[in-house]
Amino acid sequence: MHSWTSPSISPLPASGVPLRLHDTRTGRTAPLVPLVPGRARLYVCGITPYDATHLGHAATYHATDLMRRALLDVGLEVEVAQNVTDVDDPLFERAGRDGVDWRELAASQTELFAEDMEALRIIAPETYRSVSEAMDDIITTVRTLRERGRAYPVQATDAAGAEGTDWYLDLSIDGALGDVSGWDEQQMLEVFAERGGDPEREGKRGTFDPLLWRAEREGEPAWEAGELGRGRPGWHVECVSIAEDALGLPFDVQAGGSDLIFPHHDLGAAHAIGTGRGFAAVYTHSGMVAYEGEKMSKSLGNLVFVHRLVRDGVDPMVVRLVLMAHHYRTDWAWTGAELELAATRLEAYRAAAARGGHHPGTVEALRGALREDLDTPAALTALDAWAEGATPEPDAAAEGPGDVAAATDALFGLTLRV
Repeated sequence: MHSWTSPSISPLPASGVPLRLHDTRTGRTAPLVPLVPGRARLYVCGITPYDATHLGHAATYHATDLMRRALLDVGLEVEVAQNVTDVDDPLFERAGRDGVDWRELAASQTELFAEDMEALRIIAPETYRSVSEAMDDIITTVRTLRERGRAYPVQATDAAGAEGTDWYLDLSIDGALGDVSGWDEQQMLEVFAERGGDPEREGKRGTFDPLLWRAEREGEPAWEAGELGRGRPGWHVECVSIAEDALGLPFDVQAGGSDLIFPHHDLGAAHAIGTGRGFAAVYTHSGMVAYEGEKMSKSLGNLVFVHRLVRDGVDPMVVRLVLMAHHYRTDWAWTGAELELAATRLEAYRAAAARGGHHPGTVEALRGALREDLDTPAALTALDAWAEGATPEPDAAAEGPGDVAAATDALFGLTLRV
């Protein structure tokens, strides 16, 4: 699948100082030490291609872009993989509602997402695969779980009375449930059904056992899978399979929105353990974005879309600055005031860049903020002081990179020279 064209990147001379990143599983912030020396591997969960690209999406992929840039600044080789969940109930429901083929809807929304990512200067992933493209690998993963005795059948009957077999992962065997989230059963129950789970499915051995393979139902797309039967995969196994093929297991960082902590990332780890391997060394999650104090969601119809902002004349760099004003792990609310402040900042930063000057201290402050768990608010504080002229003008012979505009481009994807 075609992703998008990456921006030109000119990293600063390698700092050699590790990125400190918060791990959801441990609750600690610690230096990221790649499992393979010199090479960092990241997986970020992609969109279900409808209603793209809203600010919640943008916040997640902006955070992953910052991680990549921070790791490049260390001097590491970085590889990122990302999926597109183009085989999923909400996509089929939306396509049915709008009277279009699900593949047509997925293709148009995936293209729109790519345009938004390019506008925001997000570095494209090395691997960008849709679920429909990865089906053979996903079927192989489900077969592996079945062969290892981790999968069990549940009889299914569709609306037309046709019988088939669904396959589920038996979580009781490996005891991996809750490994990432650390949640208790009550916390899991509160969100499991609304996030794609089926806690009351008759025939399941465990409440939270996830679907691996869904037998074909009338009117739904399906693929041949031999002894598994004709059907389509469950949600969590898709990312495990794509990550394994792209990065190898285990890899360094699993990224995504905080709404994926449970069940998606928790159960993804359980799938990997079921195949006999670990999944990610570190799990990091971006916060949720609200709209004027209310949860931003598809169901409420209050999504703020990147392409609409850009169409209305908003500079994509203003959108990045809105995102930078909030630490990636915090929940926050979009307002018109956010946009105005970001636009004012961009104007001031570009004016300061036009004046020039050698500011190694500002550049080092930017690098230090980024490598301390992507502390973009601290970075903006440093940029504000630089733009206001509050940063002392150093001697031109001062050591270290001093071009603030170049550093801001490399570290944060912001273009200050136009």
